[in-house]
Amino acid sequence: MSQRHILIIDDEENLRHMLTAMLRKQGFSVDGAASGREALQRLAAQVYDFILCDIRMPEMDGHAFLQQALERGVPAPIIMMTAYGSVDTAVACMQEGAYDFISKPFKQDEIIIVLKKAEERERLKEENRQLRAQAVSGSSFHGLIGRNPAMLALYDQISRVADLKTTVLIQGESGTGKELVARAIHTSGARAQQPFVAVNCGAISEHLLESELFGHVKGAFTGAINDKAGLFEQANGGTLLLDEVGEMPPLLQVKLLRVLQEGEIRRVGAAVSQRVDVRVVSATARDLQAEVASGRFREDLFFRLNVFTVQLPPLRERLDDLPLLADQFVRSCSARMGREPAPRLTSDALRHLISYSWPGNVRELENVIERSLVLCDGDQLKECCLTAVDTSAIGQAGDDNLSIKQAERMMEMDLIRRALERTAGNRTHAARLLEISHRALLYKLKEYGLE
Repeated sequence: MSQRHILIIDDEENLRHMLTAMLRKQGFSVDGAASGREALQRLAAQVYDFILCDIRMPEMDGHAFLQQALERGVPAPIIMMTAYGSVDTAVACMQEGAYDFISKPFKQDEIIIVLKKAEERERLKEENRQLRAQAVSGSSFHGLIGRNPAMLALYDQISRVADLKTTVLIQGESGTGKELVARAIHTSGARAQQPFVAVNCGAISEHLLESELFGHVKGAFTGAINDKAGLFEQANGGTLLLDEVGEMPPLLQVKLLRVLQEGEIRRVGAAVSQRVDVRVVSATARDLQAEVASGRFREDLFFRLNVFTVQLPPLRERLDDLPLLADQFVRSCSARMGREPAPRLTSDALRHLISYSWPGNVRELENVIERSLVLCDGDQLKECCLTAVDTSAIGQAGDDNLSIKQAERMMEMDLIRRALERTAGNRTHAARLLEISHRALLYKLKEYGLE
């Protein structure tokens, strides 16, 4: 048996010494505590593989310690030690979460057998965790998760275009993971060791976007107190993602077209141009062909950006991937919160998630999972944990109205109202919160009659 850390909790000093000597001979690293409170203090500073805890102790008995340890998420198996006459209490402790119990007086072999059983259980749990992780990684591709045929086709497309300098246009609804696809194209290709730079073209005002993209020289405009490299220069040798490229103002569309044609950029206020080697990937939730037809987007720029197109499927069209995504989000969100081990999604919770149409796609799923983890404790994430989350949509999954377009409109209207309330009606600030351009916000206000 390899060395493992064990904590012995008993108010009898002689028993602690006897167990310490015996277990050290068996290769354990051993610490002792005279009470439940002292043990909790040790657990705050040290991680143990096993805990042996007496039931009858002054100040804080073993039952109270068990409850506190479980509430704090202590992962170590807790084995209760009980004298004759306290077996009922020990059984109650097992029902609440203790691994096992042994009765005093006990023989050395009894302790070792129980610890070996506990060690075997922990080994099997770890193997199961690794198998689950392998199952997820086998269904992933550079951060993208899914086994749906549409996702497998997407992985193939990314592999085919990754090493080329060809411009790529990523199309898909909001929240489908367009930036993840752009990163996958970058990290799986020849430019993986070079910079990856992303900019949301709809989140920056028109007069600042040119400087952000191309840089400026000192004195080019009020506030330009130093030379500044733009995002094209920062991405030199690597990849630049132009997210929400459909929001780009007409004047900048002309300048972007020139960069793509000539491979040169000129800083605002500069007299000369400089060459850059940048692979441009663009992304949009808009129908750019419709934007071209309406005159809002240049046709020649569209053809330059649309050399290779990647279409992301919405989550409602690949619900067979939802369990994988939900499990990944539960584990990643739990890790960020310091909540280990991560709770397990119950079958009822998964059925509840699958019954919903997800107008906000994968991003909405992650938000729902994270909020439910904040609101719900325990080692299981149940259906009640999800329905307790006010998502303004998931609770309506069973309503008669199943229109996805109407659900999307309602969600957009709600987000716009909340952004305007938070900014006291300041549309410029609201547009920043919504991560859209001021022009797009005005268009949506008119469209939804929110003037």
